[in-house]
Amino acid sequence: MRVLVTGGAGFIGSHIVTALLSGGHEPVVLDALLPTAHAVPPPRPAAEWVHADVRDAAAVADALHGVDAVCHQAAMVGLGKDFADAPAYVGCNDLGTAVLLAAMAEAGVADLVLAGSMVVYGEGRYDCARHGRVAPGPRLPDDLAAGRFEPRCPRCGDALAPGLVAEEAPADPRNVYATTKLTQEHLAASWARATGGRAVSLRYHNVYGPGMPRDTPYAGVASFFRSALARGEAPRVFEDGGQRRDFVHVRDVAAANVHALAAVGQRPPGSFRAYNTGSGTPHTVGEMAAALAAACGGPAPVVTGEYRLGDVRHITAASVRLREEFGWLPEVAFAAGVTEFARAAQRPVPLPEPRGAAHAP
Repeated sequence: MRVLVTGGAGFIGSHIVTALLSGGHEPVVLDALLPTAHAVPPPRPAAEWVHADVRDAAAVADALHGVDAVCHQAAMVGLGKDFADAPAYVGCNDLGTAVLLAAMAEAGVADLVLAGSMVVYGEGRYDCARHGRVAPGPRLPDDLAAGRFEPRCPRCGDALAPGLVAEEAPADPRNVYATTKLTQEHLAASWARATGGRAVSLRYHNVYGPGMPRDTPYAGVASFFRSALARGEAPRVFEDGGQRRDFVHVRDVAAANVHALAAVGQRPPGSFRAYNTGSGTPHTVGEMAAALAAACGGPAPVVTGEYRLGDVRHITAASVRLREEFGWLPEVAFAAGVTEFARAAQRPVPLPEPRGAAHAP
């Protein structure tokens, strides 16, 4: 199978390219290789390369020649610095996706695997002992400033029990990045209905592993911790460290993409379906920081009580649908994955990143 991988030089994209090559497929990498994302040109695998931005309609059209399916990874990722980043996020994630889908429609390429994100859910699943399943609203700045980090029942104010969120949960994006990821899914669904295409979105949970970027405000929390330890500094853990996340290894995510690419062509024409992509085993942010510090032999984490508006408290995945329908199973255990990540090189990213930087995850 010949597969166009947008953002194929990025963190997740490069692992997908490696997995495709190992499976005997023919990946075509399209990546802008922007200096803001690639301070050092990445090593190139034995794959065809197109050096172009996903928003370049002519370049995308050329790259689609002879392609059987598209694996769309190009995106600007993370929570960002502040709302001034909004135009960059929308330009890269949503305009880029629209340009790609229009070119796919013109070229008659019918199969798409999209890099989705768990951030579309907002807060995860919560249950109240008195009122059952509830959906808490955004946490209030006054509560966060006072160290009241746990969402409360919106009906009675009691404590809530977090659980695993399934794909049927309503979307509730809480920041600009989350909004653009949900928009990508809406665009993909619209494209599928209009063209008879088939689209799936793999809603990644907290992906970590070798090749994560370092020293950038646009990376995930595991990268923040690893970057600090590489500088000989203690990881700074926001809130109280009790935030629950599903940390899934990047090789497992790459394997999920390969499974999805093999199966998407069996989906009904005009269809869109989302799949949680997580390990299924929650860990707290504090646990990740402590495990990384121990594996690196570095200073112990410091719990700061700081917070970021737009962050959610708990979001963990139920990835049963992906396992049952595509036959995917995560293979990298948390302890082994963290130990490997602690010893692996990170991608250098120059600071500061200018406004408007759009790059692959």
